Amino acid sequence: MMKTIWIFEDKDLLRKGLEELLNLSDEYAVTGSYPDCLQITETMKSGLPDVVLMDIDMPGRNGIEAVKLIRSQSLKPAIIMLTVFDDNKHVFDAICAGASGYLLKKNISAKLIAAIEDVLEGGAPMSPSIAKMVVQSMQRTVNNPYQFNKSEQDLLLLLCQGNSYKMIAAATGFSFETVRSYIKKIYEKLQVHSATEAVSKAINERLI
Repeated sequence: MMKTIWIFEDKDLLRKGLEELLNLSDEYAVTGSYPDCLQITETMKSGLPDVVLMDIDMPGRNGIEAVKLIRSQSLKPAIIMLTVFDDNKHVFDAICAGASGYLLKKNISAKLIAAIEDVLEGGAPMSPSIAKMVVQSMQRTVNNPYQFNKSEQDLLLLLCQGNSYKMIAAATGFSFETVRSYIKKIYEKLQVHSATEAVSKAINERLI
């Protein structure tokens, strides 16, 4: 079954280019394409897609505000931010608002399809420079309030770097099912239900 995608992007050429790129695939269908998110509350009434591609800098209402509105209604869609911004504030604000991943626009053509695949598998994809910045901005702490063991701590770090379960398995040598089991335990300890929530909590509480 094809996965449905909405695009919010105020640059017409880029938005049309993303539509064409995704519609070339047999796996994805662009069911909504918008130059802004001013009417997003009304748009959501018709149902939500599997994935939302959200620009940050749009007229009238920015993408971070739109993500908050989506998350106030549902945890369902994976949301990937597409932006030229790579500063700490925009990255952290987007993740804390509920974004599932974060890609710089200069990486879109090469990274978008893989990012969508990753996010649908439960990962939190980010452009390499964004992932590096997130990790560098986090502070390791001796305090371990959730009592993570070494493997859980390592997997949480890999998750925060934007790795999918498959990528984590390859990096650690664990099987896919072992990774899934570890991350389930991490979610239980953090009292969250998704990679997005886990990454957001890890950033806010400086657990990594």
